Amino acid sequence: MNIDENVVESIVKRVVSQLSTETASIQTCPSGGDWGVFESMNDAVDAAVAAQREYLNRSMHDRARYVQAIRDVVLDQENLEHISRLAVEETGMGGYEYKLIKNRLAAVKTPGIEDLTTDAMSGDDGLTLVEYSPFGVIGSITPTTNPTETIICNSIGMLAAGNAVVFSPHPRAKKVSLHLIQLINKALCKAGAPANLVVTVSAPSIENTNAMMSHPKIRMLVATGGPAIVKTVLSSGKKAIGAGAGNPPVVVDETADIEKAAKDIVDGCSFDNNLPCIAEKEAIAVDSVADYLIFNMKKNGAYEVKDPAVISQLVELVTKEGKSPKTEFVGKSAKYILDKIGITVGDDVKVILMEAKEDHPFVQVELMMPILPVVRVPDVDQAIEMAVRVEHGNRHTAMMHSRNVEKLTKMAKLIQTTIFVKNGPSYAGIGVGGEGYTTFTIAGPTGEGLTSAKSFARRRRCVLVGGMDVR
Repeated sequence: MNIDENVVESIVKRVVSQLSTETASIQTCPSGGDWGVFESMNDAVDAAVAAQREYLNRSMHDRARYVQAIRDVVLDQENLEHISRLAVEETGMGGYEYKLIKNRLAAVKTPGIEDLTTDAMSGDDGLTLVEYSPFGVIGSITPTTNPTETIICNSIGMLAAGNAVVFSPHPRAKKVSLHLIQLINKALCKAGAPANLVVTVSAPSIENTNAMMSHPKIRMLVATGGPAIVKTVLSSGKKAIGAGAGNPPVVVDETADIEKAAKDIVDGCSFDNNLPCIAEKEAIAVDSVADYLIFNMKKNGAYEVKDPAVISQLVELVTKEGKSPKTEFVGKSAKYILDKIGITVGDDVKVILMEAKEDHPFVQVELMMPILPVVRVPDVDQAIEMAVRVEHGNRHTAMMHSRNVEKLTKMAKLIQTTIFVKNGPSYAGIGVGGEGYTTFTIAGPTGEGLTSAKSFARRRRCVLVGGMDVR
């Protein structure tokens, strides 16, 4: 039997490649830098460019293996616990048990190469393929609120799409961000990936972020943060994805399962001390069920503040003249905040609750704290209209508890948010107790929505003329 020499050669190359991968752990991977951490932004970008150029020659099978290496290193229990604890200790935001959930979620439910589907068209004139290809080197700006989660999901999605990534972490999350990036680099090295597919600088700063954004070799920018940084990347002249702020309202009408709605709202609002931009920030309830809703929210861990003077004291404590949140209270627990105004509660209190009018600062300003104002309205139509107003056109996230399909549909159409959760806590929208994949880069302003590998890729057309049509 004759065997095609080309087939034999292909098999040999594949076996050699696999053996090389298995022995990659004994190789010295860093080519400059300290496991992906560089002294200057120029050096970091140059290293990522060289890595991505080499990465272009790797197979989709290789990409899948590298993505799995990132998942595995994050899901290692020792690593998972360490980065979760360090994130809370360094930033002073959120809770350890929530960080565990979010980091695990990012590692498990962020899509990989399976997200990169191919479209094919064939006919008398041949075959056309439309596929997702990499941008090259992406610059990713990550927040202090979800530092590790964002690095995990962006690394997986961006590498799955064939890119390298330069991270510019928030300076207040420097230690945990650099540690995670080094863990990822070591895992990628062991898996046989090109060195420096995921890089950063040793001293994150505004200056380094600006240098990254203006660097000519950065082909795409992805910013996860507040409106200022999103506006900056959109003005960069580069392809940009902006994951900006939200102020998610939750509407409860008279048809809702009030007991379940109350629990869902408290659980969603208190998740990681309200740090996620998807979390319930204000509740709007039809007057006929508002009392029962508040009663059940208190049964599920909400502490109600009724005294107007104490509410005013809270406004002064946690906001800057009622216009923006004070950073030192962002992501702090309800117990911590109440203690600062002389109210002692147990660990079972998860949310600070009060009734308010639409124009109250707690309704209008995204606090990212477990403080939840409840606004009464006469009917569901007015509740929906108010929800649209207080969401401020961010198009981020909204929730509604109702059994009325017509009203659920009406709110979904009018509010136009990227995520709309019906009859569940906000975090169901990112795959926690809800169907679908997860991400911590939710791009409302630029329209990509819940980003995934395909968000970080270009669509390219490849045309073969006069062949491959077998119909």
